[in-house]
Amino acid sequence: FFTETAEFQKIVGSLMELVDQLAKAAENEKMKAIGARNMLKLIAKQREAQEQQLQALIAEKQMQLERYRIEYETLCKIEADQNEFIDQFIFQK
Repeated sequence: FFTETAEFQKIVGSLMELVDQLAKAAENEKMKAIGARNMLKLIAKQREAQEQQLQALIAEKQMQLERYRIEYETLCKIEADQNEFIDQFIFQK
């Protein structure tokens, strides 16, 4: 009986060690999963911030394009006025 009890305790002890090892492995995998999830959240936030920066840059470039378009139209009008003035000046001579 004593030997059977000692053998049973030995088996239970090895089973406990195995369960502890599995618990540690599960905890490690859990930590890896949490780390991966946090990394994905960080990447998503970085992409969102980058998208906002790019949207702001697009809006800025569109405003600049509109200013250049207005400036071009103004310069075309000035050029037409000057050409008209030159033509009138030449015809008056």
